[in-house]
Amino acid sequence: MARRQVFLGILRVIGFFVLIIAVYTIVQNMQAQECAEGESGLDCIELPPGFSIDYYAENVDNARSMTLSPNGTLFVGTRNAGNVYALPDRDQDNRADELLMIAEGLNMPNGVAFRNGSLYVAEVSRVIRYDDIENRLEDPPEPVVVNDSFPSDKSHGWKYIKFGPDGKLYVPVGAPCDACDKEEEDARYATIMRMEANGSGLEIFARGIRNSVGFAWHPETEELWFTDNGRDWLGDDLPPDELNRAPEPGLHFGFPFCHGGDIPDPELGELRDCEEFTPPEVKLGPHVAALGMTFYTGTMFPEEYRNQTFIAEHGSWNRKIPIGYRVTLVRLENGTPVSYEAFAEGWIQGFSAWGRPVDVLVMPDGALLVSDDKNDAIYRISYLGTGQGVI
Repeated sequence: MARRQVFLGILRVIGFFVLIIAVYTIVQNMQAQECAEGESGLDCIELPPGFSIDYYAENVDNARSMTLSPNGTLFVGTRNAGNVYALPDRDQDNRADELLMIAEGLNMPNGVAFRNGSLYVAEVSRVIRYDDIENRLEDPPEPVVVNDSFPSDKSHGWKYIKFGPDGKLYVPVGAPCDACDKEEEDARYATIMRMEANGSGLEIFARGIRNSVGFAWHPETEELWFTDNGRDWLGDDLPPDELNRAPEPGLHFGFPFCHGGDIPDPELGELRDCEEFTPPEVKLGPHVAALGMTFYTGTMFPEEYRNQTFIAEHGSWNRKIPIGYRVTLVRLENGTPVSYEAFAEGWIQGFSAWGRPVDVLVMPDGALLVSDDKNDAIYRISYLGTGQGVI
């Protein structure tokens, strides 16, 4: 009888904690739902004093990478939706006037880039181009295939693309796995490649990169910086995501043998020494899923933000306590990172996320756009002056 009473007592305690967790989860889900509904939801976002956040566009299904034409048309790629959108702001009121479908039914058209009147779109195994697109927004032309020789693996196959200062289009090829050595099978895996605008001269620029979905060139040195997502299944706190710098072609950043600069892979690490590789400039949070990044080149934000690095952290998916779901700031001094901090956060409430930042883009007026593929939105972060905005 005594054992039965003890057993029942333990069950009551367990039931009490289960109830507490269930109530907490329901409350967090309700808070996340409230954040996602309407303009007031942006009150959930915390920003430094003087900054404000508004919607630039809503109902942009699965909004991912962004590029802006010189005429001010924002183009947005997607991953799961298979669509590419155009969002013109013809009246220049800092909000998109309409959402136009440029393409649909594509194979993970995550990456978009604009050059000489043409929109470049990266699918899993090819890059295509829509010529004279701004004169054809409501009647897009058939795409021209620029290069269709990329691997067809969907695992880390979605791409982020951007034209570099050298005029070449940079295209990453992610590893088709969590952690594996595929270089002998196909040297293009786990790299960032580049090619001429017409698709010729495709070459590997950097190796040992598990999956980069964001990069930019420093506005003064023109050196390539890029984010890289660390491998999974090494625990909640390992390895870190990375912010890397590639001042020249030919560097190797460690994957799959070494993670975060000094963490040997448990299965492949014995094959190579971490000291052989280029270490990250910054170890970002573990599993934060650092994606799009940019250097701030505008004049709207205070001077201390000039040429600093903004990163969209999509958020962890396999961590007990989720992290990320924010925009972070890496501060540089003389080209060297000195701090890593949150800039905009609040897209996750407890364990429930209502938004997931994907990409960041500096507008001509100096505002910062942030895409969100969970809340299907593009946000505009502006600076109003000290003492204003959301704190």
